[in-house]
Amino acid sequence: MRVLILEPLESEVIQWLSDRHDVVVAPELVGQPAALAEALAGAQGLIVPPSLAVDARLLKASPQLRVVGRVSAGAENLHLEACRQAGVEIVRSNMASANAEAEFIVGALLALLRRVPVQSSDGLMVGRELGCSTVGLIGMSASARVLGQLLPVFGTRVLGYDPSLHPTDPVWSHWGVDPVPIKELMEQSDGLCVQLPYFPRYRGLMGERVLALGKPQQVLVSISHSAIFDDAALAEALRSQRILAAWLDSVEPGLLEPGHPLHGAEGLQVTPRLASTTRESRARAAWTVAKRVDEVLTSGGTAAAAAAALPSGFAQLPVLE
Repeated sequence: MRVLILEPLESEVIQWLSDRHDVVVAPELVGQPAALAEALAGAQGLIVPPSLAVDARLLKASPQLRVVGRVSAGAENLHLEACRQAGVEIVRSNMASANAEAEFIVGALLALLRRVPVQSSDGLMVGRELGCSTVGLIGMSASARVLGQLLPVFGTRVLGYDPSLHPTDPVWSHWGVDPVPIKELMEQSDGLCVQLPYFPRYRGLMGERVLALGKPQQVLVSISHSAIFDDAALAEALRSQRILAAWLDSVEPGLLEPGHPLHGAEGLQVTPRLASTTRESRARAAWTVAKRVDEVLTSGGTAAAAAAALPSGFAQLPVLE
């Protein structure tokens, strides 16, 4: 067996891979450690769900493994350094979900601005329009670059901040986003959109020091890993209504349980990773991953070189709800 598929995929993608390789589709093995270990022993290609940790233990059980594919968005449970050392390429489709995530963020902004009322000059409690708002993008991910094109259609002014991008980088002008320091972005934005990829140095980046700078009556939408936020600081911002409402599309297990700062926080909405999960994005991602897995298995040894090019700054993350 050459390719072990542990995540449900479109039948056309599975058939395409099966025409080229010996394929076994067995998502049920994720919950059967002994049977999974036996199947991994002969696998050269592996397509995994976010719930399965690709770590040193799995790699040790997979001596022939050359490539691991992830169709679902996110890097949680992928131990990239262990894969790098083992010469195993990690394949993900970073662009496949960009449109889906951007549409989700626009929809969330529209919903929050309209349904979370503010007081107008005549004393009435009313909603707001996206077209008359300034939106700050924190993190110039693929979805943020799509937002840079979508939001101006409404008439929205778009600001951006990314700690990894210099303000003179041509990507800003190419995607129609005005780069500003984080302080200026927070002070001017009616809506915040957070889509930073997770690096250890970003843990708690959105904490008291940043959230306290926010323009009054802000709303916030995040598709980033929840570790980007300091949960106590976010809870306080919601309690004090510095942030009127926050929509987090994914949170770490236990983050909302009793005893945690965000438990019962008024104005907080959580969804289970809906942003990247559409029929279309799943199909795009599945085809991208399948074709790269095929390339690695038929190329005669490019996997180690490709794995060596993986970014070293990523950290393994816990599974998100």
